[in-house]
Amino acid sequence: MHYLFEEYTFDTERRELHRGNDAVSITPQVFDLLDYLIRNRERVVSKDDLISAIWNGRSVSDAALTTRLNAARGAIGDSGEEQRFIKTLPRKGFRFVGKVQEAREAAGPNPGDAPESAPAIPDKPSIAVLPFANMSGDPEQEYFADGMVEEITTALSRFKSLFVVARNSSFTFKGKAVDIKEVGRRLGVRYVLQGAVRKASGKVRITGQLIEVATSAHIWAEKFERDMTDIFALQDEVTLAVVSAIQPKLFHAEIALAKRRRPEDLTAYDLYLRALQRAFRSTRDGLAEALRLVQRVLKRDPKFAAAAGLAALCHAENVVRGYAVDPQFERKEAVRLSRVALRLDDDNPDTLANAALISALLVGDCETEIEMSDRAVSLNPNSYRAWNCRGWVYKIAGQPEEAIRSFECAVRMSPLDPQQYTVFTGMGFALVELRRFDEAVSAGKKAQRNNPSYPGPYRCLASAFAHLGRDAEAREAATRMLEIDPTFTISAWIARSQLSKNAKLMIEGFRKAGLPE
Repeated sequence: MHYLFEEYTFDTERRELHRGNDAVSITPQVFDLLDYLIRNRERVVSKDDLISAIWNGRSVSDAALTTRLNAARGAIGDSGEEQRFIKTLPRKGFRFVGKVQEAREAAGPNPGDAPESAPAIPDKPSIAVLPFANMSGDPEQEYFADGMVEEITTALSRFKSLFVVARNSSFTFKGKAVDIKEVGRRLGVRYVLQGAVRKASGKVRITGQLIEVATSAHIWAEKFERDMTDIFALQDEVTLAVVSAIQPKLFHAEIALAKRRRPEDLTAYDLYLRALQRAFRSTRDGLAEALRLVQRVLKRDPKFAAAAGLAALCHAENVVRGYAVDPQFERKEAVRLSRVALRLDDDNPDTLANAALISALLVGDCETEIEMSDRAVSLNPNSYRAWNCRGWVYKIAGQPEEAIRSFECAVRMSPLDPQQYTVFTGMGFALVELRRFDEAVSAGKKAQRNNPSYPGPYRCLASAFAHLGRDAEAREAATRMLEIDPTFTISAWIARSQLSKNAKLMIEGFRKAGLPE
């Protein structure tokens, strides 16, 4: 169903809002809120009605409800003062009062029939997961293949930074020979995921390939072969493998695309991608350049929540790494910007995860930080970022066993992630506090190999080696760390952040390794 009001089109099938030809960014919960108000526009809906429909009856504060209503109004050019579309009736509830026309799409469109106009491609990674081909000749496998596509689509849609076409639109191409460029044009996406399923001799083989529409280039391709035992467990296993492989590939492809664009053609999103790339390695110069870029983004688009979150992370990194010229200012900016990001998009798992980590590093409100990080992984259990941040939050809170479990989940989510050095560093820190010093050495070495210019692994190695009585190796790690972080002292490291709060054995190891007090 399409609902048309003034210059807006509200598409319930594809869960999209357009103003003219431009896509309007909208969070899933705000979309559901608008959908409920529009469908029930003939009556006043109460606060309890909205909580029951949108939050499934969970306890929700008036402030949270007001935030969502304001976001819904903002998405359709309304305001609390004007109330052109959404009217508040004091002590009664709310009603959608705009004049609405309904338009239904014809069922089952033929992909060969070119539409008059194609949807605009969103200004973020956009993907359609096409129906997987059943190569088995076994009708049973049709259900399996369709279920897998639905699982992959759902898992990808949890990444708020991705635009994922709904299953029903993608399935209009089921059983048809497709031209990838035409699929991309008709669905308004930059990438298409194709796959096939074949069953033979008690095993199932699944192939998948991610294709960039504009160039027809294969960004990623993989084969999976598993025993055909528990069909649902198999779906879950392959879904996780596919999602954890292609999500980082999408962003690497987007970063490469942004780098190819001329400076005059850069959008706020392109600038954000460039900033993200600069921030990846956590160097002094990289973080400074990332902040310069992200400040340009926020000037262009003050409501870009991910950009505010990235700026907050850069400031926090400057404090924790000892790069900050004015640590107090950067602390305040890190916390302020993380709260700005939360106000803009508090249902985004990455935003929640980043805010939890920054608060854990710089504030130390363990209960709130654990609650935020737990909510982040519940919103997207396939998010590497959410699990990594949760690991650090639990480590700082003094729960190293749960921290290690989170870090292990992060590795499983994204085994080739370029930022894995942060995961293995955190794992090493947690293992030191559990007196598992040999395992801490192993984790520290993995982190060091992943990023030799990052000081964290050498801190871990210096402490773990010292506890093991391997004094020469402890001194070597300490020397290497001081080359990277020449201003390091134990007292300064303690003062920088909350990392030292539950790090008694780590600090003992520093002293044994001969690091300056």
